[in-house]
Amino acid sequence: MTRTITPRLRPLVLLLLAVAAMLFAGAAPASAHAALTGSDPAQGVVVDKAPTQVSLTFSEQVAMGDDSVRVLDPKGKPVQRGKPDNVSGTTYAVQLKDGLAKGTYTVTYQVVSADSHPVAGAYTFSIGAPSQTVVSDTATVGGGVVGTLYAVGRYASYAGYIVLVGGAAFVLACWRRGAGVRALQRLVVGGWVTLTGATLWLLLLRGSYTTSGKVGDVFDLALLGQVLQTKAGAALVSRLLLLAAAALFVAVLFGAYAKGDEDAEDAEDAAAEESATGEEDAAAEEAEEKRDLGFGLALGGLLVAAGLAASWAMAEHASTGLQPGIAIPVDIVHLLAVAAWLGGLTALLVALYRAPADTPVEPSAVRRFSRLAFGSVLALVATGVYQSWRQLGSWSAFTETRYGQLLLVKIGLVAVMVALAGISRRWTGRLTEHPASEDEEEPSEGEPAEAEDEASVPAAATAAVQTKDSAEGTTSTATGGTERAAQLARQRSAVEDARRKRLRDADPNRSGLRRSVLTEAAVAVVLLAVTTALTQTEPGRTEQEAKAAGSSVSSSSGSDTSGALTLDMAFDTGGTNGKGLVRIDLDPARVGGNEMHVYVQRPDGRPFDVPEVKVALTQEAQKIGPLPVKTERITNGHWAATGVQIPVAGDWKVAVTVRTSDIDQATVSKNAQIG
Repeated sequence: MTRTITPRLRPLVLLLLAVAAMLFAGAAPASAHAALTGSDPAQGVVVDKAPTQVSLTFSEQVAMGDDSVRVLDPKGKPVQRGKPDNVSGTTYAVQLKDGLAKGTYTVTYQVVSADSHPVAGAYTFSIGAPSQTVVSDTATVGGGVVGTLYAVGRYASYAGYIVLVGGAAFVLACWRRGAGVRALQRLVVGGWVTLTGATLWLLLLRGSYTTSGKVGDVFDLALLGQVLQTKAGAALVSRLLLLAAAALFVAVLFGAYAKGDEDAEDAEDAAAEESATGEEDAAAEEAEEKRDLGFGLALGGLLVAAGLAASWAMAEHASTGLQPGIAIPVDIVHLLAVAAWLGGLTALLVALYRAPADTPVEPSAVRRFSRLAFGSVLALVATGVYQSWRQLGSWSAFTETRYGQLLLVKIGLVAVMVALAGISRRWTGRLTEHPASEDEEEPSEGEPAEAEDEASVPAAATAAVQTKDSAEGTTSTATGGTERAAQLARQRSAVEDARRKRLRDADPNRSGLRRSVLTEAAVAVVLLAVTTALTQTEPGRTEQEAKAAGSSVSSSSGSDTSGALTLDMAFDTGGTNGKGLVRIDLDPARVGGNEMHVYVQRPDGRPFDVPEVKVALTQEAQKIGPLPVKTERITNGHWAATGVQIPVAGDWKVAVTVRTSDIDQATVSKNAQIG
């Protein structure tokens, strides 16, 4: 036997499903910002000989310009030659000039990741010995005034899309009579205007946002031309073309479709006469045309909405990383579900507050939207489970990464929204059980006849008109009589509208529904802001992988070089909070006595206070070792040892054992050229 979810249980199920989905993923698509995972020379290293090139390795392929990688000497002068080249996979290199002097050099990079987000950074290395440097260039992008304006544009584009798609869906799927309501028309058209303006705004800002970050470069036509040749620029142009099709859709929706819905009532009133006179076929044909138009609008609107969603999915987060062929359609469905839920909620709020008194929102329309919202949340659950695998990768990412922390905030907001939706559903049920009627406003015996007082207004107006007609006699023209009749009709209509509005607003059930929906919409505004922030934040999976990967670079690849050595090794003891990164600094990494520092960090870079760390050195080629290194704890996450003896030069294996609890420990190792 098939069992259905009762109306009382549906809000609870909706809440549980939404929270479960948000535990794995937010309304933002899965993202994969690029991160620097390796470099040669490495950060902070001191080399004896000047390198011929600098190479950078990222977590994914990136887009580079002529000046994306710069190498500056201690005086701040560039020493790189030519353009950066993609030497292999995700590794990029730039050649250096000959005869570089000793001192500290600064490497700055400024690239665009495959998901269209700018990535920048800087680090230093030294030749011979460290020195003072005048370089203060940190190569930051995506911030400042231009970054703020770009973030505002992204928020406006998401908001415009949600209102445009969700408002149209509400009219077509929940309340067809709403196509003739002026307030809903302004809402949907406003969504189209906002999305169009924000898209143009982002297109202008894109060049400066990914390069200099200067306000003066916003209208640089050369930068704009470069943007149009990128994937992000092509997506923005495609969005503008789709918005032209959306304009046609909106025109038909609030033109022919709205007029047809108004004519439908007249057709129903004349249905009896038509059947009596043998005109049933004409009425049926008119109804069929109405259904065909609605079906065509629904199908066309869905295609346009999906195309607009694809302009985000195919250019940003879902287009890179794991399984983009699956992630892109999943992301499209995800955005459509968000628009139907939040945009439909906005349309419902406008209809409840701004709909004319003679066109109130029926309880049946609210029930239909409730079913639409429930289906949208189910879609969010299905797509969110998949996105969770791409975004976070581990439960620890919730608390150890900024992305996870923002996602926890979003989970709370969604839980509040769904709880409020349950309250709105209860108000809808009461409104259905006790609908307001015009009879409720009829005064009881002995009470002030407010309705009669209101009716006296048109009556008095009629008497005044009749008196004036009597005074004027037969000199009144037919035109003047027509004008007075029209004025009288407007007065009667205004009084009737005021009476209906007062009756509607006095209904406690409808007022309760309006308040609960208004609160939902307020939470939705904050939720959209958090979602926009998430789309610009490096996801937990990428952040943890980039920090864990680190770099394993010795001072040089030759056996005749020496200098300070830094090794980064990721570990996982398997216990609770067992993941982290251990860094070994060996100075001067030569035969004889050396100083060693051991740093243990959590995936987010904070010191990891583990109970024990052991280090051992092995020279397997000459069968030396393992030689234990006795370290002393300096502070949280920091151990040190002096007088560490390296007996011979060669390829040494550095093994580190990290214990995070009484039973959880792991040993990681890397080889490095020492001496």
